[in-house]
Amino acid sequence: MTAVSITFPRHGAEAFIRDVKARVAGHFEATGKSMKADWTMWLKTVILLTLVFGSYAAILSNHFSPLAMLGFAFIMGVGFAGSGFGISHDALHGAYSSNPTVNRLLGFSFDIFGANSYMWKLTHNVIHHTYTNIEGVDEDIDYAPFLRLSPHGKYGPQHRFQHLYGFATYSIATLFWVFIKDYKYFLKRDLGPYRNKKHPKSEVAILFIGKAIHYSWLIVIPLLVLHVTWWQFLIGFLTMHLTAGIILGVIFQLAHVVEGTEYPLPDPQGSMESTWLLHEMLTTANFAPHNRVLNWYVGGLNFQIEHHLFPKICSIHYPEISKIVQRTAEENGIPYNVQPTLLHAIRSHYRMLKRMGRDPRMAVI
Repeated sequence: MTAVSITFPRHGAEAFIRDVKARVAGHFEATGKSMKADWTMWLKTVILLTLVFGSYAAILSNHFSPLAMLGFAFIMGVGFAGSGFGISHDALHGAYSSNPTVNRLLGFSFDIFGANSYMWKLTHNVIHHTYTNIEGVDEDIDYAPFLRLSPHGKYGPQHRFQHLYGFATYSIATLFWVFIKDYKYFLKRDLGPYRNKKHPKSEVAILFIGKAIHYSWLIVIPLLVLHVTWWQFLIGFLTMHLTAGIILGVIFQLAHVVEGTEYPLPDPQGSMESTWLLHEMLTTANFAPHNRVLNWYVGGLNFQIEHHLFPKICSIHYPEISKIVQRTAEENGIPYNVQPTLLHAIRSHYRMLKRMGRDPRMAVI
């Protein structure tokens, strides 16, 4: 296996880097808080899992009308997305607990929900977090051929209309993930910066075991147990996935594909202009920092700046440390990109879809 050589300079923004690390560490020392999950995080975990499996049990009971069962399918979708944000994501970053076994076990929730945890850690934790918004490397902006999410991406005539259909495509995110994406990535020779990437046989086995478990509890068992027709089951199944998909798709896009974020490229020698930490500040955005309900549900992913700088810190602490990061950035003249509300962020993403959909030969991004 070989990797594309992209390097970040060691020098630059030293004062900001030194101060922000010291101040965040000092915050936890002064408050005596652990950087990992607290009781509120565990309570949220119970609530989100109850949304999923409580609704699942209600559906399988056959005690409700098809319309009510459809409602439970919608709630399952909301719970699926929330569990991905608030449980799996923290666990797979090693941010949920200081105990690796706890993180490993909670991280398996990702596999149970149909997405492979090993491939997520590779494409998200390693590739996306290291090479954020770098065209040709960051898999998160290489969403699909019908979406152009970078000014350096290949342009096609279909992109002219992506602001009209873009949000709708996000709804198929989990369906694509469960049935295609993981298999596709395991088969790809080149993945992000890696060339001829080989995967451990044990992880290949876990891929198929995890998919089998997911297909069994979410497809096979309901078809065997439910007193509904196949097409009624299909409507419920799609409702759950489309709900989870659009929530997950939109939230993750609002972190990097909004106005104000940058899309830097390496020079011909593979060197980036900014240090890695400054690169993350330039390519990442927060949104709706004062929306407590949203922050609870999306696991602090509306504080993406803090997440990218401190991925090992549990998301439950992001609202607190965001004040430290923003103040330190402002003192050092470092950009701190934030959209005030969820609606502002969605509108900004819409404008970016429209802007990226213009033919680069006819317009300047």
